[in-house]
Amino acid sequence: MPLPLEPVDTEPGLPRGARLGVDVGMARIGLAASDPDGLVATPVETVPRVLKGRGTTADVARIVAEAQERFAVVVYVGLPRHLSGKEGAATADARAFAACLVVALAAAGEVAEVRLVDERMTTVSAHQALHAAGRKSKRHRSVIDQAAAVIILQSALDAERAKGERAGELVEARTVHDTHD
Repeated sequence: MPLPLEPVDTEPGLPRGARLGVDVGMARIGLAASDPDGLVATPVETVPRVLKGRGTTADVARIVAEAQERFAVVVYVGLPRHLSGKEGAATADARAFAACLVVALAAAGEVAEVRLVDERMTTVSAHQALHAAGRKSKRHRSVIDQAAAVIILQSALDAERAKGERAGELVEARTVHDTHD
C-alpha cells in the first residue's frame, strides 16, 4: 500500500490571502476586497472619512476590522498623483492615512502590509464605468468611491500576477513616525 503523499506547493509566487483596496477621499473612503487567491476585486462599502481625531479614528478602525475579518495579507491604498507624476496635498493625505493604518494594524496584532499604489485616473475610470453601466450621475456618489477602490485593487492584483511580487510602495513602520499624529 503506497504511503500518502504530502501536499507539495509547486506554485511559485505570493502567499494566499485576501487583499483590500482603499480609495481615500476627503469625505469618504471606498473599500474593496479580493478573494484569498487575489484574482478578483469586489466592492465592500463606503466608509465616512474622519478628518479630526487622535489615535485610531473610526474610519481606520473599520478598515482594520475588515482586514481582520478577511485575513488580509495586504492593504493597497491609492496614491493620487498628478498626471505629471508629481505629488500634491491629496498625495500627502493618502500617505498620512496609510501611515495611520500601519500603526492601527500593528496595534491590532495584524501582519498585513500596507502598500501605496498609483491611482491616477481611477475616479475618472470609475465614473465612466458607472455611466456605461447605466447609473445616473446623481446616484454615482454613493458608490463611486467603492468603484475607484475596486479599480485600485484590481490594478494591484493584475500587477502582482504579471510581476510575481507585491505591487506598489511598502509603507514601513519607520516612515510612520514622521507622518503619524
